[in-house]
Amino acid sequence: MLADGSPAAVARPYADKFFHVDVFDIEAIKDIAAKENVDFLITVCADQVLLVVAKVSEMLGLPCYIDFETCQNVSDKIRMKRIFKLSGVPTTDYVETDHFDMDVIGKLKFPLVVKPVDAYSSKGVRKADNLEELKQYYEEAHQIGRSGRVIVEEYFSGEEISVDAFVVDGKAQLLNVTNSEKVKDKDRFVIFRGRYPAKASDAVMKQIEEICQKIADGFGLVNAPLLVQLLHDGDKVSVLEFCARTGGNMKYLLIKYASGVDVIGATLDITLGQKPDLSPKFEQHNVVVNDFVYCNPGIFDHFEGFEELENKGIINEFHPVRLKGTHIRGVTSSSDRIAGMNIVADTIEEYNEKLKTINKAVKVIDADGNDMMRHDLLPELK
Repeated sequence: MLADGSPAAVARPYADKFFHVDVFDIEAIKDIAAKENVDFLITVCADQVLLVVAKVSEMLGLPCYIDFETCQNVSDKIRMKRIFKLSGVPTTDYVETDHFDMDVIGKLKFPLVVKPVDAYSSKGVRKADNLEELKQYYEEAHQIGRSGRVIVEEYFSGEEISVDAFVVDGKAQLLNVTNSEKVKDKDRFVIFRGRYPAKASDAVMKQIEEICQKIADGFGLVNAPLLVQLLHDGDKVSVLEFCARTGGNMKYLLIKYASGVDVIGATLDITLGQKPDLSPKFEQHNVVVNDFVYCNPGIFDHFEGFEELENKGIINEFHPVRLKGTHIRGVTSSSDRIAGMNIVADTIEEYNEKLKTINKAVKVIDADGNDMMRHDLLPELK
């Protein structure tokens, strides 16, 4: 059974039963779960929905790998920052506010990053270089989050790394470390690519291992997936945030083809109280890339060329996430992606050759018959 806030949910055709409901409505989800006599609830890649899953599971006595209190700590950016500081997890200085107050925010140094406490997909996350931008972005973040609370933190300049790990009996085990490449925008942080292996020194990788264990210890995680987003400048590391869930969208594919591990199956294991199976089950590749497809503003009509290249093996897997008729607003957050491609190769050179073929052959056609795809967001690997 599937519950989703959109009647056009991409997964709807695969569900035996579908419920069009606000997935953040705890009472509505509880009523559906009780009426349908479900065995368990699960969400594998949405930290705010995980709160609902944990709460309803507690209310109905259903199995869940995380309790509601812990889930609040790992889903609320303010609680998270507090525990980071207490646990020795390296992160930037910050302040927490429910209204714009320069007496509080003024303790920090520009540039500053503004975030809604309870949003996702980089929605409302903006970098402010001055007071005017700070006021504007603060108000936007205040409106986007459900609680209205906002966190303001100092900016750390560096390369972004995404870490997928799994906590088993309290011990954090690394599965996959990737670079997150972002749109070169002055004030936004939109990921257009995840690439394995990550470009990082041995010293940085050692810090990452230590940080994952500190997070597991600090948040009291016993058996849980772990997604950590951090920055490094070649020497120092600063953690942006984390959640006790798997990576969203196509991240499970990157883990699958880089490490051979079925992270969705492992999450299902711990939900049912079983020991997670982290043994490699799939062929591992030297280069694994998730490239996300973004578009210029317009009305999406159809894709061209992707399926043919998937059949030829140039694209390993292609996953559309928007339906015909969807209004595309451009590139403002990660949720604006319209599709994703998983590409595997033995070398960077082989990947780049595949990418050239892809860029020439594929299109995203709008309602007027024009190619609306942002081909510039598929640059070659260096």
